[in-house]
Amino acid sequence: MEIIKDFFNINKSTLKKSVNSITSNWIIIFSGIIYTILNVAIYTVVGTIFRGVLFILAGFILAIVSSSLISNYLYLLYNVINYDRIKLDDFKEGFKYFLWKIYGVFFIAWIGSYILSALGGILRSNSHMLSTLISILILFLLNALPETLYLKHLSAGESIMYALEFMKENWINWLIPNVIFYLILYVLTGNILTNLFTTHLSFNFDFSIQNILRYLLGQILFSFIMIYRGHLFKLLSTSTRRKRMFMNKF
Repeated sequence: MEIIKDFFNINKSTLKKSVNSITSNWIIIFSGIIYTILNVAIYTVVGTIFRGVLFILAGFILAIVSSSLISNYLYLLYNVINYDRIKLDDFKEGFKYFLWKIYGVFFIAWIGSYILSALGGILRSNSHMLSTLISILILFLLNALPETLYLKHLSAGESIMYALEFMKENWINWLIPNVIFYLILYVLTGNILTNLFTTHLSFNFDFSIQNILRYLLGQILFSFIMIYRGHLFKLLSTSTRRKRMFMNKF
């Protein structure tokens, strides 16, 4: 009974904070459009310049670019969750604020994928099944990794370990609202989010009124979900159920 009561109290508080945050910081909804434009422009430039022998550098540069864009979005969320405001300077500074921490996570992921590919060579026919299983486990076990990166002062490796521990302690309170929100997002937009570091919903450049409205609706919901996750993570990571139940008495 206490678990159920705690769940509803947590989400009631988180919902109130999230509504206030997205109302005050509605500009974050349009960050997805900026990231889409930047992605297209950068990939076009890199694909044009880094050809032939230089192609080997393209992967490194694009990893830096992806880390920079993710850093920017996480820094916007950092300011929304902690200070309830976004300034132009935050957007400028955000590209480098969490850059190397995120790149460190990608580097660890690259090492993991290299080991997995080696195992795949041994398992052969079962390699695809193993890869799918690991991807699903990562999606669930490290689901709170983005919030860990921007709300905890930890290194890349420490962030991964903390995210695992966080899920172990808070999986009910974390997964239930997330699953509900992502199901709603899928019903409304058709987007299935499997990337932990999604910064925006994709836009297929079909500029019909219906598609534009659907995209904006999806971006509003996505922004709200990410803000909700931030407030939920901050609450859960700075308290225990016993402490929350005690405080609710007052």
